[in-house]
Amino acid sequence: MTIVAIIDYDMGNLHSVAKGIEKTGATPIITHSPKDIAAADAVILPGVGSFDPAMLHLQERDLIPPILDFVKSGKPFLGICLGMQILFHSSEEGKQRGLGIIPGVVKRFQSEPGLTIPHMGWNTIELTQSDHPLWYNLPPRFYVYFVHSYFVSPLNPQVVAARVTHGSQTVTAAIAHENIMAVQFHPEKSANSGLQILSNFVRLASK
Repeated sequence: MTIVAIIDYDMGNLHSVAKGIEKTGATPIITHSPKDIAAADAVILPGVGSFDPAMLHLQERDLIPPILDFVKSGKPFLGICLGMQILFHSSEEGKQRGLGIIPGVVKRFQSEPGLTIPHMGWNTIELTQSDHPLWYNLPPRFYVYFVHSYFVSPLNPQVVAARVTHGSQTVTAAIAHENIMAVQFHPEKSANSGLQILSNFVRLASK
């Protein structure tokens, strides 16, 4: 049975993610134990809220070294929403340093007439790494569910795995680099497409 550790640092809708993983046939473990994280076949770093509190909670629970060690292990790692943003060096939302796993920064949507911030609800993403295993059995464009005011801006554009347009701004919706994957949207709230993404992630972990 594939074990997926979902990191608990008081910043995520953990149970929704766990239910999504259960539907894939894998076993989710909600945990902040370094031993559980190290022993898992895959790790998910979820996140809802703000950049600085997220980093402070990770520091308080001594979770940064276990996360970095897991990423180095080469096993599949998935960041979701805020869990994607804190993989980067810094954010316009706060002053704390991010994990720095992916070079780049987090930026805020620019205000424009008629644009709603946060970007909330269903929107279409367009795949830019269409052959990545995370997108197996998915079309080049499909709907997913977003809730965010900030987006990641990687230094290396080749890590961008999908994009989304909100107003006149086209931004990163997902990244993929080696064993690291991350999505700005919520797969656990994205109906069948989201479940397919989680299933594809679990599939990577069971190889």
